Amino acid sequence: MATEDFAAKIAPLARPAIAEHAWNSRTSGEAARTARLWLQVVTLPEPGDRTLPNPKGKAVLPVGKLPPELLARWLAGAPVLDKRLVLGPGVGLDCAVIDAGPTLWVLKSDPITFASDEIGWYAIQVNANDIATTGATPRWFLMTLLLPEGSTTEDLVEQIGQQVFQACREIDVSVIGGHTEITYSLDRPILIGTMIGEVDRQCLVTPRGARPGDRLLLTKGVPIEATAILAREFPQQAREALSPAELAQARGFLHDPGISVLREARLAMHAGQVTAMHDPTEGGLASALWELAEASQCSLVVDPSAVPIPPLSARLCRAFSIDPLAAIASGALLLTAPSGDARSIWQALAADGIPCAEIGEVETGPVSVQREARDGLELFPRPERDAIARIFER
Repeated sequence: MATEDFAAKIAPLARPAIAEHAWNSRTSGEAARTARLWLQVVTLPEPGDRTLPNPKGKAVLPVGKLPPELLARWLAGAPVLDKRLVLGPGVGLDCAVIDAGPTLWVLKSDPITFASDEIGWYAIQVNANDIATTGATPRWFLMTLLLPEGSTTEDLVEQIGQQVFQACREIDVSVIGGHTEITYSLDRPILIGTMIGEVDRQCLVTPRGARPGDRLLLTKGVPIEATAILAREFPQQAREALSPAELAQARGFLHDPGISVLREARLAMHAGQVTAMHDPTEGGLASALWELAEASQCSLVVDPSAVPIPPLSARLCRAFSIDPLAAIASGALLLTAPSGDARSIWQALAADGIPCAEIGEVETGPVSVQREARDGLELFPRPERDAIARIFER
């Protein structure tokens, strides 16, 4: 009997015991392969059932970021012991900051999960973006590259490596270490990056800096990254809404207008006083606004009609029935600045060809995000997860 058939037959009869045996197995060869198959069978859903087995009967969390309430509770138990830590873990705080003497070091870790195309290039952009939102300059990069068993070739390894190395050269970042391995139960490469940056202490910007009276600015538009991901990962469905030329353009959103915000972050810092910056990633602009409100302990009032959405992005989002304000949005920079500085920043960005829109303001009051509606202000719903996550579950 084939290993797969045997595992499928025996697993329903002895799931708990098999799972424990497979996890603890020290065997090799065919026996090890059988153990791994058993483990996969007992931990995957039954046919037609999307809920993972759970001995306590609790709901299994969906694809995407952890719920903010759970994340806050989880982080509350993290030991923060070193006195050199300037900024530690917290909801809406994308980077850690360490006092390194003459300067501050800014550290960020981020994986590439939704995308499988050009993941090496992706990893550098998204990690560097978060470094840039603190006013820091990216300096050093470490990566952990996990590759799928049974489909990894030397060409794939070289391809991802060259993507990482070239992207680092373009922004003058040194690759200083990491880890690589081929492992099981993956259907695609997973790349996790850690970027380290450096900033003068008087130039540090954090999401906690937004103050009542500040204006909310957004560069380029949303959701740039989601547009590229949908066009690259789901081309068949995208073709139903876009022409071949438009599909190629949507795929190119990765580079034009691009998901990097390094240039606009630097321009903004030089043009006026920036009190806070944030990079809208998973959960899109809506989640980024809530994270900024929580970090700054302020209330944000937003005009959704002022948010720039590229026409191509709007069409693609309609085709996939997703909310463009709740979809992964790297490529846009969300920032706050006093009124006078906001105008100077807007002008500097426009002079450099970077679109920028004022989409709201920071107010006093309890932590919240409100949006302008026909009958006044209403609460801006916080996404439970990124809008494109369910597309990957189909």
